[in-house]
Amino acid sequence: MGGNREKEAQQRLHRWRGASAGAPPSSSSLPPSPLCIAAPLLLLLLCSSLARVALSEIIFEERFLDGWKSRWVVSDWKKSEGKAGTFKHTAGKWPGDHDDKGVQTTKDATHSAMSAKLPEFSNKDRTLVLQYSIKFEQDIEYGGGYIKLLSGFVNQKKFGGDTPYSLMPDATYSILVDNRERDSGSMYTDWDILPPRKIKDVKAKKPADWDDREYIEDPNEVKPEGYDSIPAEIPDPKAKEPDNWDEEQDGLWKPPKVPNPAFKGPWKRKKIKNPNYKGKWKIPWIDNPEFEDDPDLYVMKPIKYVGIEVWQVKAGSIFDNILICDDPEYAKQVVEEVFANREIEKEAFEEAEKVRKAQEEEEARRAREEGERRRRERGHDRRYRDRYRDRYRRHDRRDYLDDYHDEL
Repeated sequence: MGGNREKEAQQRLHRWRGASAGAPPSSSSLPPSPLCIAAPLLLLLLCSSLARVALSEIIFEERFLDGWKSRWVVSDWKKSEGKAGTFKHTAGKWPGDHDDKGVQTTKDATHSAMSAKLPEFSNKDRTLVLQYSIKFEQDIEYGGGYIKLLSGFVNQKKFGGDTPYSLMPDATYSILVDNRERDSGSMYTDWDILPPRKIKDVKAKKPADWDDREYIEDPNEVKPEGYDSIPAEIPDPKAKEPDNWDEEQDGLWKPPKVPNPAFKGPWKRKKIKNPNYKGKWKIPWIDNPEFEDDPDLYVMKPIKYVGIEVWQVKAGSIFDNILICDDPEYAKQVVEEVFANREIEKEAFEEAEKVRKAQEEEEARRAREEGERRRRERGHDRRYRDRYRDRYRRHDRRDYLDDYHDEL
């Protein structure tokens, strides 16, 4: 992507291309919550609008080529608290193309923010695509990163987490990671932006003839003759009268009772499918009299800025290939272009991992040898100390007293 890449990107920036933004009709706007960065390489958020348009436009495309600093303003947000981060222009540790650079967060446990001014645009009657790539060269810990679209005037030197923003308003949306759809839906059904189209009829009651019994007793089944006369217990046929049983004193001997295997309990008819079963009755839905459709619900205030706002415990994320347009097909082409370097980057990473592991193994070997050397030295010192211990042992005071008394 080097060489004429910058010139090509600048030409694409204002190029109009014939295309269709076909999409299912509906409209709405996303709630004011940020889009958390979760994609390992690329995230695409696609919103589809009401109508088809004859032409498609690349509103903003940033590859962070030469001159990118003239388009972006790094914010002083959190600077007074000593918590402001910085961005470094780099291709990363394992680049597929050394000229393919992005902006990387560099300071741990800081807030980093930057923004660029856009040619003002509206998302009315058009598909809106926001796309960017991100590479994580660090171990991910707690934090948050957001791509934001901003309306109205923004003091870019003060842009930060509290700056009002709108992100991807429209009727239907699709979220793609690495060009594969991971989520999609409709603003009408996924968020309570408008009153629901349908509500449950609270006045409805289950009809008197509604049969919601799935199974019933078989009315044709008849109880077997003599069923009720079968006793639950019977005398134990294996029991015998004890030899020492005295009928005059103990009375008439009777065998103990045991459960009757022929007894089946109270008689019940078998269950059969109910031919009149209508299913479980549910409260019906009716049109909501308070619902009033708004075909322009998805339309937001004209967008004037795009911003990157990040807070990370561990810095090292590289943002690149930011694209705002209304042509999903062009966005997919950009993804494929970015992916062209993926295998090269993977090979560079794997080679760097081999070197790192070899270094770790070498350091571990040296540590083992050093530990063994020290153990040997400690063992030699102990043997030397034991050999001369008796020679330098302090005499017992009682030995001197014995000698003294002998002399007396």
